[in-house]
Amino acid sequence: MSLHESGQMYLEAIYVLSRQRPVVRSIDVGEYLGYSKPSVSRAMSILKKNGYVIAEADGALKLTPEGRAVAETMYSRHTVLTRMLTALGVPEDVAAEDACRIEHVISEETFDAIKRHLDWAEENQPGKYIARRNLRGGFAQDDTGEGEKRKVFSETKY
Repeated sequence: MSLHESGQMYLEAIYVLSRQRPVVRSIDVGEYLGYSKPSVSRAMSILKKNGYVIAEADGALKLTPEGRAVAETMYSRHTVLTRMLTALGVPEDVAAEDACRIEHVISEETFDAIKRHLDWAEENQPGKYIARRNLRGGFAQDDTGEGEKRKVFSETKY
């Protein structure tokens, strides 16, 4: 069964919360996402019906293997996209918010290419992977503390 963006967000929220605390309940998910109790209750009902979540007798929410797979995919996309955007100089709070929107629509092929590039850059250029901030005329001030300017993109108009 294909999930809508909101279902993916709920699963990711349960996953993130379960990494922070031993028991996750619907109220925790609602507080985390800023949603009302009725909205969370309806979403949990749909996710349970479709086999993504199990509600235990004490109200604890558990991800099924299918739910965990979706949640881990969304979480991975979110963290990698946030890393990419912050490396480009986007403030972390804005990067996280934008990554949250992008993670639901980006193709697997594009995401994998971004992840491979970030992993390569961090492995092959440790400490030299420059966060591009203050872009002016194709240059960015590097964050190495040396105050050096480096060319980061061509002058070609996009």
